[in-house]
Amino acid sequence: MPASATKPLKVAVLADSDTRWKWGALTANRIAPSEPGDPGAAAGRDIRLDGYLLRGRATPTARQLGEVGVRADSLREVTAVEFLRAMREESYDVLVLALVGGGVQAMLHGLKRVWEDRPRRPVVVTGYVGVVYEKLADGLLLRHGADLVLANSRQDADRFRAVYEGVGADASSVTEVALPFLGGASYEGEHDPYTVVFAAQPSVPESRKDRTYLLNRLVEHARRHPEREVLLKLRSKPGEHTTHIEELPYQKLSQRLDLPANFSLVYGHMGEVLDRTDLLVTVSSTAALESLHRRIPTVVLTDLGIRESLGNHHFLGSGCLASWDQLDDGHRPVPDAEWVARQGVASDGSYGTAFDAARARIAKLLDRPGGLPPLTPYYTPVTAPGYLPGILARHHLGPDGTPLPGAPAADKEPGPVRQIVRRAARGAYRHGVQRVAPVIRRMGEL
Repeated sequence: MPASATKPLKVAVLADSDTRWKWGALTANRIAPSEPGDPGAAAGRDIRLDGYLLRGRATPTARQLGEVGVRADSLREVTAVEFLRAMREESYDVLVLALVGGGVQAMLHGLKRVWEDRPRRPVVVTGYVGVVYEKLADGLLLRHGADLVLANSRQDADRFRAVYEGVGADASSVTEVALPFLGGASYEGEHDPYTVVFAAQPSVPESRKDRTYLLNRLVEHARRHPEREVLLKLRSKPGEHTTHIEELPYQKLSQRLDLPANFSLVYGHMGEVLDRTDLLVTVSSTAALESLHRRIPTVVLTDLGIRESLGNHHFLGSGCLASWDQLDDGHRPVPDAEWVARQGVASDGSYGTAFDAARARIAKLLDRPGGLPPLTPYYTPVTAPGYLPGILARHHLGPDGTPLPGAPAADKEPGPVRQIVRRAARGAYRHGVQRVAPVIRRMGEL
């Protein structure tokens, strides 16, 4: 066995929220080939996983990180410039960018700059946390330039390639995989008590009226069926932030209601909640795909319409669309097998091979003679002179990917006083985003 195969694969994950950290860390474990130079090898090689959390409004808390349940060998919070400095000083085999599109684009340009004199660089991987139902072209082109752009399903892979080919960009980076957090035992039949779970989303729907409607219908379902256990699965506690802003937490809305004894609010790992679920209900959460993977009866609600802004239009043809009226009357959905197969759900048992193509591609790139060529994003100062500089500037980078003057921690580690000031400023910023800004927006709607 080659000596290199006995060493752990060194992998770094940069994430900007709890959900993206979960996706990035699990993806890192799924795509690591067992042995360099063996494209057919299955996953199984030990990896050293270093986590970097991009400082911002959605930086996950310790509780959120614990709920994700993914352990890293090291984990620290960084600014974009601090991360780029670490990538200049450290050597990794694989780097997973689990960021919003603009963050990916900024890092690609920054990394191209810091690695320009290095003979070998890591394989750079990026992708999406879940269902891609909006900003397809924008998000994809911002991710172009990574060595692998992961598509969570056959349908997404086809769409991704069409976008890249449509602008004349290289589409070879698009690699079909599946959602990395699928798993768990298949549904074997009803539990005692029969359990209905509503998977809440931070920003879908957004309005108080719609969120109150959904909560009332869930509570009414519990009253109609006192023999059932009805759970409201929440993403975060008040004051915590997720990938999306939650201005009207269900916890607060529920405080005004007289809740029946068989109704509960729950947190925790989604997989553990699904272990006791008999019916999963949501507007458009990725939890629906987790549920379908385990063959749990799954409903995507139509009560508020089937609209792009809700994301439930993605489930057209799934066989899962239904309303609370239908559920109250005993309706049970039957998913369409062809639709499910195209979504990377892999309920047919093929999930074990879903990451083989990614592993093979990474193994080949790691074994490439002479190392990898420089990163080449589609967006450059020539192709997008009115768009790219603003994206880079948000991460304190200039048009060529170098840190702008005055960028935080561009040249040295902050001292103790600066660290204290930074923590206080970040707390004030989060308070403004999570508390003050929503109030101002609601006042503007009066």
